[in-house]
Amino acid sequence: MIHHSLTKDGATVSWAAIEKYHRETEGWRDVGYHAGVEIVTDNPDLETYRVQALFGRAPYDQASACPQGGMNRLALHACIVGNFDLAPPPLRTIEVLVRRIVLPWMREFGIPPEQIVGHRDFNPEKTCPGKAFDLDLVRRLVR
Repeated sequence: MIHHSLTKDGATVSWAAIEKYHRETEGWRDVGYHAGVEIVTDNPDLETYRVQALFGRAPYDQASACPQGGMNRLALHACIVGNFDLAPPPLRTIEVLVRRIVLPWMREFGIPPEQIVGHRDFNPEKTCPGKAFDLDLVRRLVR
């Protein structure tokens, strides 16, 4: 299951900030997701940046990301830091998500491409992973 943080990314909100919020404000023992992707840059125009994959909860630990449909227990959850209701993520971000997180999970757990879903697929009040995020692109890249 793919999520977005629905926050500005970079120095303002990072994977570490999300983890801190989940631990200190929500009172969870760890970040709510199994993995994340964030853009790291000192340049607000994204002329130069790197994309990193980060890991949170162990794949066999239940998430705290989408209780609808029992998906915290049934799905692996990856969150991309950013607000993709406003614009799609850079292609490099999607490529890192696919190469470093989604494909290894597919191989490890036998997940077919059609089971790559967004939070919005189980909670219609959510837009995750964002209105401008193309889940079909992710599915095409893993084939």
